[in-house]
Amino acid sequence: MATNNASGKAKKPLPARIADNKRARFDYAIEDTFEAGMVLEGWEVKALRQGKVQLTDGYVVIRNHELFIIGCQINALISASTHVRADAVRTKKLLLKKDEITRLVGKVEQRGYTLVPLNLHWKNGRVKCDIGLAKGKAEYDKRATIKEREGKREVERAMKERSR
Repeated sequence: MATNNASGKAKKPLPARIADNKRARFDYAIEDTFEAGMVLEGWEVKALRQGKVQLTDGYVVIRNHELFIIGCQINALISASTHVRADAVRTKKLLLKKDEITRLVGKVEQRGYTLVPLNLHWKNGRVKCDIGLAKGKAEYDKRATIKEREGKREVERAMKERSR
């Protein structure tokens, strides 16, 4: 639904998904997911609205019972403010409840799991990051994923040919 703002113009609804990390689901077996808020600067939010983000090299670390996303690249717009120095690969803080962070710390340190960003999306006008508690896949698991994906494509093609 379009809503009216102070100027009387209708606001355009934001697309729910900003960016996906497709590589994460290929390289890792995702055990559990968490939704975390992000601490961003103004120019970063503007760049996210334009889709100027890359998550593929990103990962999440835990320091002093706080979560940080490293390697998530948000490219500044050309029209970014002149008095702000835009750092595209700035470390961004993630916001999660204390008991969830404590649970994650235990799993990451003891069981050999890692935390990877899965996607960025809008929720109630705020940017949220889905984090996956993941374990690395072996090479044969990746091959099985590729084989399964190609099998599904073949079935789709056969069904499409049959319906013609």
